[in-house]
Amino acid sequence: MNLQRTEEQQMVVETIKLFIEKEVAPVAAKMDAASEFPHALVKALGEMGLMGAFIPVEEGGSGMDLLTYILAMEEVSKAWASLGVIMTVNNSLACDPIHRFGNPAQKQKYLAPLAQGRLLGCYALTEPGAGSDAGGIATRARRDGGHYLLNGTKLFITNGKQADVAIVYAVTDPTRGKKGISAFIVEKAFPGFHVGKIEDKMGLRGSDTAELIFQECRVPAENLLGVENEGFKIALSTLDGGRIGIAAQALGIAQGALDAAVAYAKERKQFGRPIAEFQAIQSMLADMKTEIDAARLLTHRAAWMRQQGRPVTAWAAQAKLYASEMANRVAYKAVQIFGGYGFIKEFPVERFYRDARITTLYEGTSEVQRMVIARHLMQSVR
Repeated sequence: MNLQRTEEQQMVVETIKLFIEKEVAPVAAKMDAASEFPHALVKALGEMGLMGAFIPVEEGGSGMDLLTYILAMEEVSKAWASLGVIMTVNNSLACDPIHRFGNPAQKQKYLAPLAQGRLLGCYALTEPGAGSDAGGIATRARRDGGHYLLNGTKLFITNGKQADVAIVYAVTDPTRGKKGISAFIVEKAFPGFHVGKIEDKMGLRGSDTAELIFQECRVPAENLLGVENEGFKIALSTLDGGRIGIAAQALGIAQGALDAAVAYAKERKQFGRPIAEFQAIQSMLADMKTEIDAARLLTHRAAWMRQQGRPVTAWAAQAKLYASEMANRVAYKAVQIFGGYGFIKEFPVERFYRDARITTLYEGTSEVQRMVIARHLMQSVR
């Protein structure tokens, strides 16, 4: 793995920084406080090629490698984590499974519009009774001639309210457990598809998190993604990529918190000198910097491994586990450095602190990541 950025990667990063400076930074705090979905910014990301960043050009995407995408994710999330999660869900959880498992007709109809930002996607796996136990979903899909009829409820779905297309998992053979789950491409316009409760969240307030309800939802049989009863394999493969994206989001949150803390520590004076000159503050900043760099290496390694087509489940879990928990530690210290001001919404670290919290929960809790890592470790030691 080459740690030196390529010219293309540096160009992408510089382009995003300019976009953030002009378009995102001036509105992020206000829109987040108002829980306002950033329609115009999402459209702009699509025009920049960042809503289908690593999807091949011939399928309508930008054809970036995964490392370039991860760098882009970190930069966007550093400015506004809500925008970052909208971007990563569309890339990793909506576009990627269609790219990997979709047939040519599905790619033409859905992948190109999703990758170009003309449609927005979401990923509907979690249910009220099935969070970490993804194989325990209760949503059912039964064949009815040329359609499947879906019945069930999905919970905590990022982009759920705004999405045009959902990747939905449902049980097609109740006798086979996890081996009886199938994946479907479901349009919001399909009869029987309803958006339910919109969650009022602690953080990521600029992205919507919704309940999706399916009541005899009629899905054409040609919208079955991959092979019937092999949806759980699709879900696990998709989550490998999604977890790398969340690790990059966590990196962005942490880097944003560190940057703010350093700037504040140099400016804030107590006892006649900047607090950055005090050893206690320097120690916190040094730990924050070291943890961010360590998490970045883990995340970049996981992205590089997936780009090479190598088994990446354990690497992705390690990256997601460490980066998410690191982001919470870094954001905590950033608030501490700001003192009382860190508790005030006017200052950016308050938002970083709230946004960091979700990263240890979604796309697999830290406890699930540890289970995945340990399972792979036990299998590798004979």
